[in-house]
Amino acid sequence: MKALLFLGLLLLSVTVQGKIFQRCELARTLKKLGMDGFKGVSLATWMCVAKWESDYNTRATNYNPGSRSTDYGIFQINSRYWCNDGKTPRAENACHVSCSGKTR
Repeated sequence: MKALLFLGLLLLSVTVQGKIFQRCELARTLKKLGMDGFKGVSLATWMCVAKWESDYNTRATNYNPGSRSTDYGIFQINSRYWCNDGKTPRAENACHVSCSGKTR
């Protein structure tokens, strides 16, 4: 969990500045952070998610009108469950982080 939280904070913090990773650059970063095989998830799976959710863009956002939540960053972290954007009603914020990458 510690590695995942660190990864989330890192990638959320990159969101503030904005970065579009090159595929190999992101793969090296995730591998260096110990994500290959983390909780049984392969590096290939992490890369696939990042490609199709954000095209490796840390500033990617997607508004979900049905839930009035927003997905943020390279893995499209949802403001309803995982981060606080100050806009989503009844947000759980399970990770206790801001969607902007700044800690609460």
